[in-house]
Amino acid sequence: MSRFDGYFLRQLLVLFGFFTLVLVGVFWITRSVSLFDRVISGGQSAMVFLEFTALTLPTLIRTVMPMAVFAAAVYATNRLSRESELTVMLATGSSPWRLARAVLLFGLVAGLMMAIISVFLRPASVDQLERRQAEVAGDVTAQLLNEGEFLHPSKGVTVYIGRIDLDGTLHEVFVSDRRDKANPTSYSSTTAYLVNNDAGIHLVMLDGVALRLDQQGRTLSSTLFDDASYDISELTNKGDLNQQSLEAIATLDLITNIDGLAASTAYSRGQLIEELHQRFSWIAICIAVAMAGYSTLMLGSFSRFGLWPQIFGAFTILVLLEGVRGFVSPVVIDDPRLWVLLYLPAVAGLAISSLFLLFAGRPLIRKRNNGKTSSAVPA
Repeated sequence: MSRFDGYFLRQLLVLFGFFTLVLVGVFWITRSVSLFDRVISGGQSAMVFLEFTALTLPTLIRTVMPMAVFAAAVYATNRLSRESELTVMLATGSSPWRLARAVLLFGLVAGLMMAIISVFLRPASVDQLERRQAEVAGDVTAQLLNEGEFLHPSKGVTVYIGRIDLDGTLHEVFVSDRRDKANPTSYSSTTAYLVNNDAGIHLVMLDGVALRLDQQGRTLSSTLFDDASYDISELTNKGDLNQQSLEAIATLDLITNIDGLAASTAYSRGQLIEELHQRFSWIAICIAVAMAGYSTLMLGSFSRFGLWPQIFGAFTILVLLEGVRGFVSPVVIDDPRLWVLLYLPAVAGLAISSLFLLFAGRPLIRKRNNGKTSSAVPA
């Protein structure tokens, strides 16, 4: 590697880190608002929110990495062109193909990072996130123990707790159960306790009253009680840990046991194959967008004002490649034998890059055009 290649590669890596940080920050802020509200309103601590945020980062990074790779390639190439560094290298005899070595190496480095995230880290993080979400959803204590709030742990059930002592004693408890629309029942008590045993989770209320409305007889009956037990086990949502989402299935399982997964899960063979090759296609797309961004800008000549037409063209190519990716996925799901189509955007990006670099290093065409121009000038 020459000194210029090392210099170009450092520029690309620094800009890639910057754009990745910016894009992750923007997307994280957008998603974290709803996540924070959902976690905190569920009675969870800020540590649970930070844990959930950390588990969503691999998915977020995988989403923004191709855009960061493309932006780094375009910005670095435009800056080197604007500062005449590329012009000097081209004038000394270096071809666009020769200068593309640093960009290709940058794409390979980004592809290696994408391989680690897409193939290994993201499935593991999604699997752990789903397990933690199921545990949090099944934590009825966190759902119910909120002072001074009307909570709805399940459809048709409303719970209110006025005050909670340090020893776990609940005061001013109100429970409205409207799941049986013909006979809704409400409970209120001065004190209560949560009891968890083999029979389930019960809310034991002391010194209270139960009101039962008979919709058909249009009567309201009240019952005073010294103590009453209300089963709240059905209000917990423990989730199904055995049913993984498609994104949570380990890549090794998809490679070695795809037939078994198709038979034991609700996912079709097409969905499993599409998910497997989609993970590897993200690696190839990083290389393709890096080369596409660089090669498109190499079509332009030196300008103090930058290469804005070429930048717009490079962005258009990126949009088209993303559109092709969205188009081929349903096709592969319907017919798994066409899985090779998932790599079509990357192949198309590399083909376009090769064509642009071939056209950018066109000395014969330039000489031919210059010859025609000279012959057209009158003596």
